[in-house]
Amino acid sequence: MMHLMSPLVSARELAAELAGPRPPLLLDVRYRMGGPPGRETYDEGHIPGAVYVDLEAELAGPPGPAGRHPLPPPGAFGEAMRRAGVSAGRGVVVYDGWQGWASARAWWMLRRTGHPDVRVLDGGVDAWEGPLSTDTPAPPPGDFRPEPRVRGLLTADEAAVLARRGVLLDARAGERYRGETEPIDKVAGHIPGALNAPTTQNVTPDGTFRPPADLAARFAALGAVPGAEVGVYCGSGVSAAHEVLALAVAGVEASLYVGSWSEWSGDPSRPVATGPDAG
Repeated sequence: MMHLMSPLVSARELAAELAGPRPPLLLDVRYRMGGPPGRETYDEGHIPGAVYVDLEAELAGPPGPAGRHPLPPPGAFGEAMRRAGVSAGRGVVVYDGWQGWASARAWWMLRRTGHPDVRVLDGGVDAWEGPLSTDTPAPPPGDFRPEPRVRGLLTADEAAVLARRGVLLDARAGERYRGETEPIDKVAGHIPGALNAPTTQNVTPDGTFRPPADLAARFAALGAVPGAEVGVYCGSGVSAAHEVLALAVAGVEASLYVGSWSEWSGDPSRPVATGPDAG
């Protein structure tokens, strides 16, 4: 079944679907930058039936010149998803437990490589009201084979052009965008022409997404409206996937620069802007 209205599912809706005749496959993508390891959190308790997926091992390739979380090879990604039980004919719901970034990355990768039915649990595991399980399921292998070409993917050069021609959003915190601090990457600042739109402003205090109309108004103020050419980047292509998801909730299609600032700032030939303005 295609879910055209929203890429999100509420905890109550998910509970009803899991009890129905065609339950979706659950993927637990819990990840927290700097630890603790998501697998340990999963083992302590997860939504019953959920299969753990490791963001750094299965949703990203090794860090290097292409950034901290580059895309994995299509073959390796497909193998990991089939091992988790992902099939093209069965809906998938992904969730995590920290800001929704990792689940958005899984959603983006599956959707942009051809899976027709992927949604994110709004609010993550914290929104789940049912019991948790410590059983580790062993799903039968799936049949999902990702398309070799990832749709909606920006290179560094394409991001640079988009910043001038369309709307390029920087999803990092304001102080990193302005270049006041840079705790991770080599250089502080932002891609010239990019506009700051922190991911943290996509959600309410309880971690669920803001209503679609609120998100649409937020992004429209930045020029990101339906039909516009919109791209997003962050530090390493994870929190920016959350912004792409928020834009989708608002009815705006956007591309993702996966290499993001970790790739851009690693190349000394690329220009850097600082301060509150796009530059």
